[in-house]
Amino acid sequence: MKKISGKLRLFASTAALAVTMSSGAAMAESLVLYCSVGEEWCSAMANGFSRATGVDVAMTRKSSGETYAQLKAEASNPKGDVWWGGTGDPHLQAAEEGLTEEYISPMLEKLQPWAVSQATSSGNRTVGIYAGALGFTYNTEVLEDKGLPVPKCWADLIKPEYKGEIQIANPNSSGTAYTALASLVQLLGEDAAFDYQKQLHNNINQYTKSGSAPAKAAARGETGIGINFMHDGVQQRVGGFPVKVIAPCEGTGYEIGSMSIIKGGPNPEAARKWYDWALTAEAQEIGASVKSFQVPSNAGAKVPPEAPSLDTVKLIDYDFKEYGSSATRQRLLSRWDDEIGSLN
Repeated sequence: MKKISGKLRLFASTAALAVTMSSGAAMAESLVLYCSVGEEWCSAMANGFSRATGVDVAMTRKSSGETYAQLKAEASNPKGDVWWGGTGDPHLQAAEEGLTEEYISPMLEKLQPWAVSQATSSGNRTVGIYAGALGFTYNTEVLEDKGLPVPKCWADLIKPEYKGEIQIANPNSSGTAYTALASLVQLLGEDAAFDYQKQLHNNINQYTKSGSAPAKAAARGETGIGINFMHDGVQQRVGGFPVKVIAPCEGTGYEIGSMSIIKGGPNPEAARKWYDWALTAEAQEIGASVKSFQVPSNAGAKVPPEAPSLDTVKLIDYDFKEYGSSATRQRLLSRWDDEIGSLN
């Protein structure tokens, strides 16, 4: 009987421990993160947040346009908690359509004015986390081998000598390419911008899904020139590839990379924890550690020395509210499909 009692006590003790462990696991916080920057930066951020808070993070990486489409598709039953990164225009559209939650972080006072402006214009449904200017990445060896001049202006890219030498992403899937589309409309006027893109199409060898892909293709010599955010080209140059980065002479648009809490997400408390943490200087300095060289929005964060200085780039007065609006964005993308996408 003593042996049996011992076994019973051992069984009861083991069962109690299992219940305790099970309860602890059930109580552990979790977060579902939709991330729209490079895979390495997404992973570094997710791991950094888990170490800082103990919250488990399930991360999915998709481009800005893809993530916006996913938020729309999941609107009646949201699966994600936070959308972090990617160009601000689709974040603003998601805010306008009520896909994201209003939240005013106590970290807001630590941010650059352009980041706060993003929050204000969205009714505090998104906020700026970094900035970067649009430009060209070109492979010096490819251009030299083919006897091609360095493109310095938007006007250069439609010259016939660059036929088949340029890549840009599809603006339906890529926030980078939508920024390029909206920038050209603001620079040239809408009709002239679409005429320009029809001429540019003759020189495009591929419309990629991801906005950073053209810079990577230029780095590998798969294309002579990529149209992308300048920091994506800098990342390739720092990686040792024979590329240089230039801002177009006429002026260029820029992004305010943004962050939003998804409305009705399963873990709202963890989402707010992420939001506040991601606006700290320490979190924003993680990007440089994985060779992402955007300008951080926290005024106290160290700006990577490799980051293209926005002060030296001729930036247009980009109208984020107008070109992040649902009506304008949908109209421009529809026109692009009809007039440019249909040429493939």
